[in-house]
Amino acid sequence: MARSQFRMFRSAVAGIEAVAASSGRSFARHTHEQFGIGLVSSGAQKSLSGRGMVEAGAGDIITVNPNEVHDGTPIGEGRSWRILYFDPAVITANLSEVTGGRRSAVEIAHPVLHDKAIAAHFEAVFALLTNEGGRQLQLEQVLLELVARVFAEAVPNDRPGAPQAIRTAQEMIDCDPTAAISLSDLARASRLSRFQVLRGFAKATGMTPHAYLVQRRIHLARRLIAGGAPLAEAAIASGFVDQSHMTRVFVRKYGVSPRAYANAVA
Repeated sequence: MARSQFRMFRSAVAGIEAVAASSGRSFARHTHEQFGIGLVSSGAQKSLSGRGMVEAGAGDIITVNPNEVHDGTPIGEGRSWRILYFDPAVITANLSEVTGGRRSAVEIAHPVLHDKAIAAHFEAVFALLTNEGGRQLQLEQVLLELVARVFAEAVPNDRPGAPQAIRTAQEMIDCDPTAAISLSDLARASRLSRFQVLRGFAKATGMTPHAYLVQRRIHLARRLIAGGAPLAEAAIASGFVDQSHMTRVFVRKYGVSPRAYANAVA
């Protein structure tokens, strides 16, 4: 499984993205703005998530919370998996229904779930989302059941935040990820030395300031493309030098090209 193959499907529900992948590559630390719920089809991998180091093999459910720093390394030659990415609003709406309005803002508790029932519901949701057939009632049913089971042991998303100085540096990037920000700019804003910002930022977020900036830019590019922006315009508007620069980062992060992504969400 030397080559990496990613396929993004058209989804029957807005706010849910469906991807199938086979890869022997290791993925550096990165984040997604969405919840991710996936199923390993073959092979195995180990990953450092915000909830610790874990391993997952064929038949296991893998999960990730929004903005949770994680990576992924194959165990052996490679692995294949399918994954659904849910906009937080989709999870909030479904979870609110599941709990009668008692819970909405939570995190998935476990990065790996060994549960055949959840795997079966994932299979059903993925199939119904990616195949035209008009089985809306069935899709709504299995989607609610999947959310109910995955979030059965959900935890409040109230982890201790970064120190105020580092939050100031993060906010400077978040406010305008397209800006040409230097380490000195972050140091002045947070009233720390450049070295203190570098070390403190990595400790608090799991990424260097530059890696965090690139993540914010590619998240912005994804949203612009999903909104229908031409690729060249999305690249410039999200702070990349040009479309080819955005494409390299996009493929490295999402596995598919911006064009393939645009076609899938159009």
